[in-house]
Amino acid sequence: MPNQRLSFAVVALALIAVACSSGAISPAASSGPTASPKPAGIEHPTGATDVVLRMEEGGGFVPIEFVATQAPNFTLYGDGVVVFQQLLTEFPQPGADGITRNIAWRTAQLDAGQIEELLTFALGPGGLGAARENYAADNIADAPNTIFTIDGGGVKKVVTINALGMETSGGADDVARKAFQKLAERLRDFDEGGKISIDAYAPTSYRVLILEREPDPLVSAVAWPWPDLKPSDFDQPANDGTGVPFPHRTVSAEEVAALSLGEAPGGIQGLILKGPDGKIYSLILRPLLPSETE
Repeated sequence: MPNQRLSFAVVALALIAVACSSGAISPAASSGPTASPKPAGIEHPTGATDVVLRMEEGGGFVPIEFVATQAPNFTLYGDGVVVFQQLLTEFPQPGADGITRNIAWRTAQLDAGQIEELLTFALGPGGLGAARENYAADNIADAPNTIFTIDGGGVKKVVTINALGMETSGGADDVARKAFQKLAERLRDFDEGGKISIDAYAPTSYRVLILEREPDPLVSAVAWPWPDLKPSDFDQPANDGTGVPFPHRTVSAEEVAALSLGEAPGGIQGLILKGPDGKIYSLILRPLLPSETE
């Protein structure tokens, strides 16, 4: 299927149409048949694992468990599939078994018009079209970053904004930060409180992380569930600061079922295992997205 074609210069004109209409931008009707029709629209990759628009929030001063489970809040893939987490109003709490079950992931399928409207918003009112790569926040310590990835309309970049929504007004980047905040708010509540049709995301694989910990007489450790898998089989973090910074491994949905967690589509924290080596481990589980392999 050919990529949609529209230069970024034309995106600016498309913004005028968006401002004057509540509907998605539609290609003009053809006056007659053509030999090789090309669909109008904002150019973007169309593969099922191609990231077209993504938002991720993380970093700052947070517990290690949150660092280990950090994942993109929102991803739009080239085929129009969206995978996201609904707006989090409060942090999940541990259940009676001591395990914290994270909020479930959701998915939606966008049509061509919806993809174009969203990209038009992200590149224009959302600020990404003219954004530089980094926006630091002065005088705000240990604040998280908001990271946008965009690949559309001739724009391909990663934009990192520190302390988005925490900054005081009056700075040189006020206009840009307000635009990023609009985009972040839209993606954090992508289904608009239920107005967009969504389904549960069913991951086919998961990332499992294990963290060695001291034994606690008040916490009962669960027996190691995988007879063919040892703690030493978990990949160790690289020394160069890249990749996953904890021992980890990709496992299948069937291997996750061996943990007997019940329903845990959003992943878990706080499961304590006793390894075959006699050591105690805290296990963290998070679903992998379509573009992730580990």
